[in-house]
Amino acid sequence: MYLNTIQAAEGSRKKSRRVGRGIGCTMGKTCGRGHKGQKARAGGFHKVGFEGGQMPLQRRLPKVGFTSQSSMYSAEVRLHELNALVTEVIDLKVLIDANIVPAFTKKAKIIKSGALSKAVVVKGIAVTTGAKASIESAGGKVEA
Repeated sequence: MYLNTIQAAEGSRKKSRRVGRGIGCTMGKTCGRGHKGQKARAGGFHKVGFEGGQMPLQRRLPKVGFTSQSSMYSAEVRLHELNALVTEVIDLKVLIDANIVPAFTKKAKIIKSGALSKAVVVKGIAVTTGAKASIESAGGKVEA
């Protein structure tokens, strides 16, 4: 293999459009630009998102991102955090009193992170499948 024999792969280089070469090539006369207008002119540039003087979409929309309002009132509880609790029956009030979840929390979910070493009864708190299996294997139970 020599440097003077290297060629580009077949089909990797697209042939440039030969405009203004007559009616036989379908790119004659107006060269695919249509008739008149800003885009037909030489140097007829407009910036991306320009809507002809109309207030563009990116300026009509508010400048705030989306923040789910429900996420402010929901919290996750890790499985190993339940070991620190003194009571056997765990509900949302117990978690708030122990400062495991914020005071304004309306719903919580226990996720499997760490290990549970004691039997607890979980009431009124959502539980993942893995966390439920861990609670039940430790001798506890999950109540709706």
